[in-house]
Amino acid sequence: MTQLRIGVDLGGTKTEVILLDDQSRTLFRTRVPTVRDDYGATLEAIAELVGQAERAGNASSLPVGVGIPGSVSRKTGLVKNANSTWLNDRPLKADLSQRLDRDVKVTNDANCLAVSEATDGAGAGYELVFAGILGTGCGAGLAWRGQALVGPNGVAGEWGHNPLPWTSESDLHARACYCGRRGCQETFLSGTGLCLTYERMTGEALSGAEIARRADEGERAAVTVREQYLEELTRGLAGVINLLDPDVIVLGGGVSNLAAIYERVPTLLPQFVFGGECDTPIVQARHGDSSGVRGAAWLNPLD
Repeated sequence: MTQLRIGVDLGGTKTEVILLDDQSRTLFRTRVPTVRDDYGATLEAIAELVGQAERAGNASSLPVGVGIPGSVSRKTGLVKNANSTWLNDRPLKADLSQRLDRDVKVTNDANCLAVSEATDGAGAGYELVFAGILGTGCGAGLAWRGQALVGPNGVAGEWGHNPLPWTSESDLHARACYCGRRGCQETFLSGTGLCLTYERMTGEALSGAEIARRADEGERAAVTVREQYLEELTRGLAGVINLLDPDVIVLGGGVSNLAAIYERVPTLLPQFVFGGECDTPIVQARHGDSSGVRGAAWLNPLD
């Protein structure tokens, strides 16, 4: 009998659900804009998506995994560190489990990305996979032999809220982060950070896609911002390599679609990696921006 499971990716801009069978084939998938600043409505939106997936699979009470832009505290059971700040200090796992009348697995969205890509994505066949998200925010997860490394504080691989390495104090101070600190890598390396760099340089607020388009067309400011971003990303990843030396680095999120990352970053890394050499593969997530939702489904191993 075919076994089914559901994954939900609660992102900063979109919420996605997927229904997978026991061969990891997609039977149903849809996404909706993320409900913002309303915790109760967030619960209902997730419940509605789960219901849609179950109706598509003609099933009920299926196992559900949810990836969130934060983590669940082992001490309190409450969400912490979420850049979707209306989730913080809320018992999301308990509330979803009660709302859906089953045990719901909840973990960081970057952990979901790491598990997905280590299982059947761009990180398959590698032992230690570092998976970074370059989206609305900037996070990361770790997978060791296909299993998420979470850590006792729930922050293993948490990358976005460390200062960007080899950055001047004035540049760090100029970037305020929602976490209350300044100079976090998220404020440089996320899509939001990329847009901020362009706005600070030109006074014009543009989307990341528009900045990339203008850079491709040769606009001087956009090209300069893109080059600055690539060096900043290189410094951030060099810090990861100097600490963990993962077997592969997989990148997901909207900014990961920037083709120049995979051309330029590997050539820049030896400047910052200790010892002056670096052969770490830098690859794009195979499952694109749906890798997180697939990983959320993988949180429930099949019997």
